[in-house]
Amino acid sequence: MVKIALDAMGGDHAPKQIVVGAVEAACGLPDVKILLVGQMSAIQKEIERFSKDRKQLAQRAIEKGALEIVHAPDQVEMDDVPVDAVRKKKDCSINVAMRLVKEGRADAFVSAGNSGAVATSAILNLGRIPGVKRPAIAMVLPTNTPSRPLLLLDAGANMDCHPEWLVQFAIMGNVYSKTVLRREKPAVGLLSIGTEDCKGNQLIHETYPELKKLKGIDFVGNIEGHDICGGQIDVCVCDGFVGNVVLKTVESVAHAIGGWLKSELKKSLFRKICALMLKPAFNALKNQMDPEVYGGAPLLGVPGTVIITHGNSTHKAIFHAVRSGVMAAKNDVTGLVAKAIAANAESPKSGS
Repeated sequence: MVKIALDAMGGDHAPKQIVVGAVEAACGLPDVKILLVGQMSAIQKEIERFSKDRKQLAQRAIEKGALEIVHAPDQVEMDDVPVDAVRKKKDCSINVAMRLVKEGRADAFVSAGNSGAVATSAILNLGRIPGVKRPAIAMVLPTNTPSRPLLLLDAGANMDCHPEWLVQFAIMGNVYSKTVLRREKPAVGLLSIGTEDCKGNQLIHETYPELKKLKGIDFVGNIEGHDICGGQIDVCVCDGFVGNVVLKTVESVAHAIGGWLKSELKKSLFRKICALMLKPAFNALKNQMDPEVYGGAPLLGVPGTVIITHGNSTHKAIFHAVRSGVMAAKNDVTGLVAKAIAANAESPKSGS
């Protein structure tokens, strides 16, 4: 049985949506136990507010051992300074859940809370995989090929990077793409302002030749912004500043397109009728672009499975984030990353 420590107090809609997602995961995923970490009274109050059917599901999950509440008296707010909050609030839900992973009582950790606090807690409690310079947040993004989502890293953990860090991001992203996203031979690209190897800033110029030296990785060279959703690249490597801007820009454009489309379709009776006829196609497109089904962002480089999902996650996003945590834990992503990092450190570098 895979045990998932789920932060009940993290996120814009906590604890309600987290608790609902926890019950759905406990009942809908086989051989999974949810350790719901947070303020006991708040969690129980949410369960009491459930409908009769959902309350019965929660009770059944608790009775069969698929759901357990672990009390954590404190919580990290979304606007807290990450390092200060993690250090001062020793028994906040993030720290308590992370310690469950450290102690081996949980196989993975999932949170929709303050991402900076989650990353800080992971590093302070779990440390780093030997050889890893900096852990990275890897975000799964939809592309125009539904069966081939893109893994973008770093998505915000490291603002200023060194070439060696980006090389390790490529190695870790390659492992996750293979094991969790099921890409047999992931195509890895370095995000730049042009595909030519002479394009980009100093960081790109120094990183490019190092990525070409990697063994066992299909490095396709520099890629541009329009390649991100093209469906031909599996892993996009960049520093955390660029990655976070890309991530939020993609989200913003997706919301804008939805708004523009609704506005245009309401401008005449004919368009409204056409919209009704095309509703199944619109729903399919919405599901394809829905970030909640992609399972959150793994924090790669720490010795434990850590999944960070969006702050405004609903119960649907929580369910899929838990599922991603289960897949990563079952496939031993942490162990495979450690082996890949060690193998790269041991392999001779050309020209050295």
